[in-house]
Amino acid sequence: MFSDNKKPRVPNEQGGQPNRIGRSTKIKGDIISEADFRIDGELEGNIKTTGKVVIGAEGIIKGKVECVQADIEGKYEGELIVTELLSLKASAVIEGTVSVAKLAVEPGATFNASCTMRGKGAKTANIPSTNKVTTNGTAKIS
Repeated sequence: MFSDNKKPRVPNEQGGQPNRIGRSTKIKGDIISEADFRIDGELEGNIKTTGKVVIGAEGIIKGKVECVQADIEGKYEGELIVTELLSLKASAVIEGTVSVAKLAVEPGATFNASCTMRGKGAKTANIPSTNKVTTNGTAKIS
């Protein structure tokens, strides 16, 4: 009687159903999507999405990831391009190169990466490098 069942539901702002790769799943290959992804298994390949990528505590990605936002609890190795916020939880292990607009790192996270920070919405090509973080955790500002 008072139900809203007739109203269409919008899965998320990005335009697709969220996707999940479970703990017992291993994938080799590339993924292109307009939806959010949660990885609790293993992915060897690339992800390109207009949504958010979440790597769970047991999740592992080896490859290139391009997304709007990312939350990482597990392991990541490769090139990571985040146009908005990258959030690293205490259990995160990151190796490779990272390009972000905003970076949040919890104490305990391992961040062994070359990091470039730029303004929101800026493209990665043709941007002068302004902030770099070296693998020993010190910051170089040029």
